[in-house]
Amino acid sequence: MMTADVSAVRPRSLGRTIRAYIALTKPRVLELLLVTTVPVMILAQGGFPDIWLVLATVLGGSMSAGSAAAFNMYLDRDMDAHMQRTVNRPLVTGEVSPRGALVFAWTLAAVSTVWLWLTTNWLAATLSAVAIFFYVVIYTIILKRRTEQNIVWGGIAGCFPVVIGWSAVTGSLTWTPMILFALVFLWTPPHYWPLSMKYKDQYEGVDVPMLGATRSGSQVGLQIILYAWATVACSLLLIPVANMGLVYSVSALVFGGWFIYESHRLYTRAVRGTEPRPMRVFHASITYLTLLFVAIAVDPLLPF
Repeated sequence: MMTADVSAVRPRSLGRTIRAYIALTKPRVLELLLVTTVPVMILAQGGFPDIWLVLATVLGGSMSAGSAAAFNMYLDRDMDAHMQRTVNRPLVTGEVSPRGALVFAWTLAAVSTVWLWLTTNWLAATLSAVAIFFYVVIYTIILKRRTEQNIVWGGIAGCFPVVIGWSAVTGSLTWTPMILFALVFLWTPPHYWPLSMKYKDQYEGVDVPMLGATRSGSQVGLQIILYAWATVACSLLLIPVANMGLVYSVSALVFGGWFIYESHRLYTRAVRGTEPRPMRVFHASITYLTLLFVAIAVDPLLPF
Protein backbone atom coordinates (compact mmCIF):
# COMPACT_ATOMS: atom_id res chain seq x y z
CA MET A 1 0.00 0.00 0.00
CA MET A 2 1.26 3.47 -0.79
CA THR A 3 -0.09 6.74 0.60
CA ALA A 4 -0.72 9.78 -1.51
CA ASP A 5 2.16 12.15 -2.08
CA VAL A 6 1.48 14.67 0.68
CA SER A 7 3.96 17.10 -0.90
CA ALA A 8 1.40 17.67 -3.63
CA VAL A 9 -1.40 18.40 -1.15
CA ARG A 10 0.00 21.41 0.74
CA PRO A 11 2.92 23.80 0.17
CA ARG A 12 6.21 22.75 1.68
CA SER A 13 7.40 24.98 4.52
CA LEU A 14 10.94 25.19 5.87
CA GLY A 15 9.87 23.52 9.10
CA ARG A 16 8.22 20.70 7.20
CA THR A 17 11.35 20.17 5.09
CA ILE A 18 13.55 20.11 8.19
CA ARG A 19 11.28 17.55 9.85
CA ALA A 20 11.44 15.38 6.73
CA TYR A 21 15.24 15.38 6.72
CA ILE A 22 15.30 14.64 10.45
CA ALA A 23 13.01 11.67 9.77
CA LEU A 24 15.65 10.33 7.38
CA THR A 25 17.99 9.85 10.35
CA LYS A 26 15.55 7.49 12.17
CA PRO A 27 15.45 9.50 15.43
CA ARG A 28 14.19 6.56 17.51
CA VAL A 29 17.32 4.62 16.59
CA LEU A 30 19.41 7.61 17.67
CA GLU A 31 17.87 7.31 21.14
CA LEU A 32 19.45 3.87 21.49
CA LEU A 33 22.78 5.32 20.38
CA LEU A 34 22.60 7.83 23.24
CA VAL A 35 21.66 5.08 25.70
CA THR A 36 24.71 2.99 24.82
CA THR A 37 27.35 5.67 24.15
CA VAL A 38 27.23 7.87 27.25
CA PRO A 39 27.26 5.06 29.87
CA VAL A 40 30.27 3.48 28.18
CA MET A 41 32.09 6.82 28.29
CA ILE A 42 31.38 7.04 32.03
CA LEU A 43 32.68 3.50 32.52
CA ALA A 44 35.81 4.25 30.49
CA GLN A 45 36.50 7.38 32.53
CA GLY A 46 35.68 5.79 35.88
CA GLY A 47 33.49 8.83 36.51
CA PHE A 48 31.81 11.49 34.41
CA PRO A 49 34.01 12.58 31.46
CA ASP A 50 34.46 16.15 30.32
CA ILE A 51 31.01 17.36 29.28
CA TRP A 52 32.30 18.82 26.02
CA LEU A 53 33.83 15.49 25.05
CA VAL A 54 30.52 13.76 25.76
CA LEU A 55 28.57 16.30 23.70
CA ALA A 56 31.07 16.13 20.83
CA THR A 57 30.97 12.32 20.79
CA VAL A 58 27.18 12.15 20.94
CA LEU A 59 26.83 14.77 18.19
CA GLY A 60 29.36 13.02 15.95
CA GLY A 61 27.84 9.62 16.63
CA SER A 62 24.35 10.93 15.94
CA MET A 63 25.42 12.38 12.60
CA SER A 64 27.16 9.10 11.74
CA ALA A 65 24.12 6.98 12.60
CA GLY A 66 21.86 9.48 10.83
CA SER A 67 23.99 9.17 7.71
CA ALA A 68 23.71 5.37 7.74
CA ALA A 69 19.93 5.61 8.21
CA ALA A 70 19.57 8.07 5.33
CA PHE A 71 21.62 5.83 3.02
CA ASN A 72 19.42 2.92 4.13
CA MET A 73 16.21 4.78 3.28
CA TYR A 74 17.62 5.81 -0.08
CA LEU A 75 18.54 2.23 -0.98
CA ASP A 76 15.33 0.70 0.40
CA ARG A 77 12.87 3.26 -0.98
CA ASP A 78 11.43 0.76 -3.47
CA MET A 79 10.73 -1.73 -0.70
CA ASP A 80 9.50 0.90 1.76
CA ALA A 81 6.77 1.95 -0.67
CA HIS A 82 5.13 -1.48 -0.31
CA MET A 83 5.36 -1.97 3.46
CA GLN A 84 2.71 -0.48 5.73
CA ARG A 85 5.16 0.31 8.52
CA THR A 86 7.47 2.28 6.21
CA VAL A 87 5.04 3.76 3.71
CA ASN A 88 5.15 7.20 5.35
CA ARG A 89 8.91 7.59 5.17
CA PRO A 90 10.03 10.87 3.49
CA LEU A 91 11.35 9.27 0.28
CA VAL A 92 8.10 7.37 -0.23
CA THR A 93 5.80 10.34 0.34
CA GLY A 94 7.96 12.64 -1.77
CA GLU A 95 8.86 14.97 1.10
CA VAL A 96 12.53 14.39 0.20
CA SER A 97 13.88 13.59 -3.27
CA PRO A 98 16.24 10.65 -3.81
CA ARG A 99 18.99 13.07 -4.82
CA GLY A 100 18.37 15.19 -1.73
CA ALA A 101 18.53 12.15 0.53
CA LEU A 102 21.76 10.93 -1.05
CA VAL A 103 23.46 14.33 -0.75
CA PHE A 104 22.26 14.57 2.85
CA ALA A 105 23.60 11.10 3.67
CA TRP A 106 27.03 11.75 2.16
CA THR A 107 27.24 15.14 3.87
CA LEU A 108 26.47 13.67 7.28
CA ALA A 109 29.01 10.89 6.71
CA ALA A 110 31.78 13.33 5.82
CA VAL A 111 30.96 15.88 8.52
CA SER A 112 30.60 13.26 11.27
CA THR A 113 33.97 11.69 10.43
CA VAL A 114 35.82 15.01 10.34
CA TRP A 115 34.02 16.22 13.46
CA LEU A 116 34.97 13.15 15.51
CA TRP A 117 38.56 13.31 14.23
CA LEU A 118 38.87 16.95 15.32
CA THR A 119 36.99 16.77 18.63
CA THR A 120 37.86 13.26 19.87
CA ASN A 121 40.57 11.22 18.13
CA TRP A 122 41.39 9.33 14.96
CA LEU A 123 40.28 5.95 16.36
CA ALA A 124 36.74 7.11 17.20
CA ALA A 125 36.47 8.77 13.78
CA THR A 126 37.67 5.65 11.98
CA LEU A 127 35.28 3.39 13.89
CA SER A 128 32.43 5.76 13.01
CA ALA A 129 33.27 5.56 9.30
CA VAL A 130 33.50 1.75 9.49
CA ALA A 131 30.07 1.64 11.16
CA ILE A 132 28.52 3.58 8.28
CA PHE A 133 30.17 1.29 5.74
CA PHE A 134 29.02 -1.82 7.56
CA TYR A 135 25.39 -0.73 7.82
CA VAL A 136 25.11 0.58 4.28
CA VAL A 137 27.23 -1.88 2.28
CA ILE A 138 27.39 -5.10 4.31
CA TYR A 139 23.86 -5.02 5.71
CA THR A 140 21.66 -2.97 3.36
CA ILE A 141 23.27 -3.75 0.00
CA ILE A 142 24.74 -7.24 0.47
CA LEU A 143 22.88 -9.11 3.22
CA LYS A 144 19.40 -7.69 3.74
CA ARG A 145 17.72 -9.07 0.61
CA ARG A 146 19.82 -12.23 0.31
CA THR A 147 19.89 -14.13 3.62
CA GLU A 148 17.70 -14.69 6.66
CA GLN A 149 20.80 -14.15 8.78
CA ASN A 150 20.93 -10.54 7.57
CA ILE A 151 20.24 -8.92 10.93
CA VAL A 152 22.74 -11.17 12.72
CA TRP A 153 25.77 -9.95 10.79
CA GLY A 154 24.33 -6.66 9.62
CA GLY A 155 23.52 -5.84 13.22
CA ILE A 156 27.24 -5.45 13.87
CA ALA A 157 26.84 -1.85 12.72
CA GLY A 158 24.71 -1.16 15.79
CA CYS A 159 27.52 -2.35 18.06
CA PHE A 160 29.92 0.42 17.10
CA PRO A 161 28.58 3.19 19.41
CA VAL A 162 30.02 1.39 22.45
CA VAL A 163 33.53 1.18 21.01
CA ILE A 164 33.30 4.72 19.65
CA GLY A 165 32.33 6.00 23.11
CA TRP A 166 35.13 4.07 24.79
CA SER A 167 37.79 5.10 22.28
CA ALA A 168 36.69 8.75 22.46
CA VAL A 169 37.64 8.74 26.16
CA THR A 170 40.68 6.46 26.16
CA GLY A 171 42.02 6.55 22.60
CA SER A 172 42.30 2.77 22.67
CA LEU A 173 40.30 -0.46 22.92
CA THR A 174 40.49 -3.12 25.63
CA TRP A 175 38.54 -6.25 26.56
CA THR A 176 35.80 -4.22 28.27
CA PRO A 177 34.51 -2.47 25.11
CA MET A 178 34.90 -5.73 23.20
CA ILE A 179 32.56 -7.46 25.66
CA LEU A 180 30.10 -4.58 25.34
CA PHE A 181 30.39 -4.86 21.54
CA ALA A 182 29.59 -8.58 21.79
CA LEU A 183 26.71 -7.85 24.16
CA VAL A 184 24.98 -5.56 21.67
CA PHE A 185 25.77 -8.00 18.85
CA LEU A 186 24.04 -10.87 20.68
CA TRP A 187 21.14 -8.62 21.75
CA THR A 188 20.29 -7.42 18.23
CA PRO A 189 18.69 -10.63 16.82
CA PRO A 190 16.28 -11.23 19.74
CA HIS A 191 15.48 -7.51 19.56
CA TYR A 192 14.70 -7.41 15.83
CA TRP A 193 13.34 -10.87 15.06
CA PRO A 194 10.13 -10.27 17.06
CA LEU A 195 9.53 -7.20 14.89
CA SER A 196 9.97 -9.28 11.76
CA MET A 197 7.45 -11.79 13.19
CA LYS A 198 4.96 -8.96 13.69
CA TYR A 199 5.39 -7.75 10.09
CA LYS A 200 5.91 -11.17 8.54
CA ASP A 201 3.42 -10.63 5.72
CA GLN A 202 4.97 -7.31 4.77
CA TYR A 203 8.49 -8.76 4.57
CA GLU A 204 7.18 -11.66 2.50
CA GLY A 205 5.49 -9.17 0.18
CA VAL A 206 8.79 -7.47 -0.66
CA ASP A 207 10.88 -10.67 -0.71
CA VAL A 208 13.11 -9.74 2.22
CA PRO A 209 14.10 -12.97 4.01
CA MET A 210 13.94 -11.82 7.63
CA LEU A 211 14.00 -14.88 9.88
CA GLY A 212 10.61 -13.99 11.32
CA ALA A 213 9.15 -14.12 7.82
CA THR A 214 10.85 -17.31 6.62
CA ARG A 215 10.51 -19.63 9.64
CA SER A 216 7.70 -20.76 11.92
CA GLY A 217 6.98 -18.95 15.16
CA SER A 218 8.41 -21.80 17.23
CA GLN A 219 11.65 -21.87 15.22
CA VAL A 220 12.12 -18.13 15.54
CA GLY A 221 11.17 -18.29 19.21
CA LEU A 222 13.86 -20.89 19.87
CA GLN A 223 16.48 -18.73 18.18
CA ILE A 224 15.36 -15.76 20.26
CA ILE A 225 15.74 -17.80 23.45
CA LEU A 226 19.27 -18.90 22.53
CA TYR A 227 20.40 -15.37 21.74
CA ALA A 228 18.71 -13.97 24.87
CA TRP A 229 20.60 -16.45 27.07
CA ALA A 230 23.85 -15.65 25.23
CA THR A 231 23.23 -11.92 25.71
CA VAL A 232 22.74 -12.26 29.45
CA ALA A 233 25.77 -14.56 29.78
CA CYS A 234 27.87 -11.99 27.94
CA SER A 235 26.61 -9.21 30.22
CA LEU A 236 27.85 -11.19 33.24
CA LEU A 237 31.37 -11.39 31.77
CA LEU A 238 31.63 -7.67 32.32
CA ILE A 239 31.56 -8.16 36.11
CA PRO A 240 35.05 -9.71 36.46
CA VAL A 241 36.59 -8.06 33.40
CA ALA A 242 35.55 -4.47 34.21
CA ASN A 243 35.38 -4.98 37.98
CA MET A 244 31.70 -4.01 38.05
CA GLY A 245 30.02 -3.46 41.41
CA LEU A 246 26.79 -4.46 43.09
CA VAL A 247 24.44 -2.19 41.12
CA TYR A 248 25.48 -3.56 37.77
CA SER A 249 25.71 -7.17 38.97
CA VAL A 250 22.20 -7.18 40.40
CA SER A 251 20.82 -5.32 37.39
CA ALA A 252 22.40 -7.76 34.92
CA LEU A 253 20.85 -10.72 36.77
CA VAL A 254 17.40 -9.22 37.38
CA PHE A 255 16.83 -7.50 34.05
CA GLY A 256 18.51 -10.34 32.18
CA GLY A 257 16.24 -12.86 33.90
CA TRP A 258 13.21 -10.84 32.86
CA PHE A 259 14.43 -10.65 29.23
CA ILE A 260 14.94 -14.42 29.16
CA TYR A 261 11.51 -14.98 30.72
CA GLU A 262 9.80 -12.92 28.02
CA SER A 263 11.74 -14.83 25.33
CA HIS A 264 10.64 -18.20 26.75
CA ARG A 265 7.08 -16.93 26.98
CA LEU A 266 7.05 -16.08 23.26
CA TYR A 267 8.40 -19.53 22.38
CA THR A 268 5.90 -21.34 24.61
CA ARG A 269 2.95 -19.51 23.10
CA ALA A 270 4.22 -20.23 19.57
CA VAL A 271 4.61 -23.95 20.32
CA ARG A 272 1.11 -24.10 21.76
CA GLY A 273 -0.31 -22.47 18.67
CA THR A 274 -1.50 -19.32 20.44
CA GLU A 275 -0.67 -15.76 19.44
CA PRO A 276 3.02 -15.36 20.44
CA ARG A 277 2.78 -11.57 20.97
CA PRO A 278 6.25 -10.85 19.60
CA MET A 279 6.06 -7.13 20.34
CA ARG A 280 6.23 -7.91 24.05
CA VAL A 281 9.74 -9.23 23.50
CA PHE A 282 10.59 -6.36 21.15
CA HIS A 283 9.69 -3.75 23.77
CA ALA A 284 11.20 -5.84 26.57
CA SER A 285 14.50 -5.99 24.69
CA ILE A 286 14.64 -2.18 24.46
CA THR A 287 13.81 -1.78 28.14
CA TYR A 288 16.37 -4.42 29.09
CA LEU A 289 19.21 -2.78 27.16
CA THR A 290 18.28 0.68 28.45
CA LEU A 291 18.21 -0.40 32.10
CA LEU A 292 21.41 -2.42 31.73
CA PHE A 293 23.31 0.55 30.31
CA VAL A 294 21.86 2.85 32.97
CA ALA A 295 23.39 0.44 35.49
CA ILE A 296 26.70 0.62 33.58
CA ALA A 297 26.59 4.42 33.95
CA VAL A 298 25.61 4.43 37.62
CA ASP A 299 27.96 1.72 38.84
CA PRO A 300 31.28 3.61 38.42
CA LEU A 301 29.82 6.69 40.15
CA LEU A 302 29.09 4.88 43.40
CA PRO A 303 31.63 4.41 46.19
CA PHE A 304 30.95 0.68 46.54
